[in-house]
Amino acid sequence: MRSRAHRVVALRQHAGGSHGWRVRWGIACLFALLTCLGAADVAAQESYRTRVVLLGTGTPNADPERSGPATAVVVDDRAYLIDAGPGVVRRAAQAARDLGVGALRVANLDRVFLTHLHSDHTLGLPDLVFSPWVLDRPGPIEVYGPPGSADMLRHIEAAYGEDIRIRSDGLEPREANRDAYRTQVTEVSEPGLVYQDDLVNVYAIPVIHGSWKYSWGYRFEGPDRTIVISGDAAPSEALVAACDGCDVLVHEVYSDSGFLTRPPAWQRYHAAFHTSATQLADIATRARPALLVVYHQLLWGTDEYTLIQEITDAGYRGRVVSGRDLDIW
Repeated sequence: MRSRAHRVVALRQHAGGSHGWRVRWGIACLFALLTCLGAADVAAQESYRTRVVLLGTGTPNADPERSGPATAVVVDDRAYLIDAGPGVVRRAAQAARDLGVGALRVANLDRVFLTHLHSDHTLGLPDLVFSPWVLDRPGPIEVYGPPGSADMLRHIEAAYGEDIRIRSDGLEPREANRDAYRTQVTEVSEPGLVYQDDLVNVYAIPVIHGSWKYSWGYRFEGPDRTIVISGDAAPSEALVAACDGCDVLVHEVYSDSGFLTRPPAWQRYHAAFHTSATQLADIATRARPALLVVYHQLLWGTDEYTLIQEITDAGYRGRVVSGRDLDIW
């Protein structure tokens, strides 16, 4: 599985080349074991109707390996996006091509749930609104998000008014989907059920994200699995209650050791807006997910293995992985 391959490579780098044949032999054995386990994971996840695809696991930092925050919950042949960080459309196209997730073909991208309106979670919105329209999305996109979402989408449409005019009234054959650039925005100002169709129930979870008045996590109840996604959040009891033994909890995190290297003003900011590895260990222990996937990792000079070690050292005994773009669970 792709996510296991990431971890094997990093284990090789961590071990280095100076420990002799025992280390190399041990890593070879570990690689073989993880390959077998990975094959089993692939077979398992392919049997699920409800899956999680990480389209972007990044932060505001311009890491070329990580697109901006964006996640997809895929149920059968339908995709539900959570957030629209930079790169969301191309990552979705890559997932359709490389992972075989047909629901993430660009023309199918027609629902997104915004956790909050920070720029790193919304800079991909113009791409998500217009690129699938250009590439034959048949109808408008549905957007669910906190108050302010409607204004944001209205201004995006206005900013691209000349593009819309040229594509609609020029030589492009737009008769079949002329209005598919439009957005149908539902602003979410109360927790609870915000969306329902024949495949999922989606619940908004109130989370704490510093000075944002409205910031949401989301709980997706599919036909066979329940997925909870934190969005950006400081420790939030609502997430513990929303998961309560869920199948997958996707949660943001920052490194405890990396945090100590930050200036005091930034420490105050991060403590108010985000969740430390130690805090996440407590959250996940009480939430009891079958799988904890960390994303939006703020490392500040540490690495993913140190981060996972911090979570386990703080007492978490469940299954936990550090998510990378295009991991699928």
